Amino acid sequence: MDDPRTTPEVAGSSPHTRIVVLVSANAEWSPVKEALKPGRVDRSPYGECFTHVVANEPVLFLHGGWGKISAAASTDYAIGRWHRDVLINLGTCGGIHGRVQRGDKLLVTRTVAYDIHEAIGDSTEAIRAYTTDLDLSWLGGSFPIAVRRVSLVSGDRDLVPSEVDELVRRFDAVAADWESAAIAYVASRRDTRLLIIRAVSDLVNTEHGDAIGALPFFESETVKIMLTLLDDLTMLVPYVLARAS
Repeated sequence: MDDPRTTPEVAGSSPHTRIVVLVSANAEWSPVKEALKPGRVDRSPYGECFTHVVANEPVLFLHGGWGKISAAASTDYAIGRWHRDVLINLGTCGGIHGRVQRGDKLLVTRTVAYDIHEAIGDSTEAIRAYTTDLDLSWLGGSFPIAVRRVSLVSGDRDLVPSEVDELVRRFDAVAADWESAAIAYVASRRDTRLLIIRAVSDLVNTEHGDAIGALPFFESETVKIMLTLLDDLTMLVPYVLARAS
């Protein structure tokens, strides 16, 4: 199979690309760009973008930016600008110790924006309004890489020990990130097929977090994860396109 880290790129945003790969955080984008070494890099209003051939298919890679605001805006921009068949978000997440293992790959089936706190009323209704169930029925019963199908909670904050018990109790959470809820919300309303695949970079329990105050550790784990997810694209791209036709 073609190795996406060595296959030559196709410059610019080719009109023939059917897949957009959205990468959110700066720490996730850097190893992608370093590994693929694009000959030409363009810019969107939200970050860099380039086209690269994966498994004989030109794929558009877009740096969407970190956090819910950038994630929502760049997702809508990508869908409106390129009108591709499938949007794939690749990235990292923090896992809850005992519910997931470091390095586990998660195929997201539901997203929950958990960091909504109302002082006047009950935030439950608002959280429900921004909860998105991803329609993955078009994928069929098999999947080309080993993943766990899970719900993912998202907030504009890192997962911290003091919140672990509540997240498990209220949302049956296994992992959390910053962007997935916003990406899923926009893609659902724009009627766009979406895959969110996140791998666990660090674990948090009720007393400690692997990456809390340890940026070099997080960056090192992120590089490993993103290179692995890039390798997975050689199987994902043909699989997804065969089912999205």
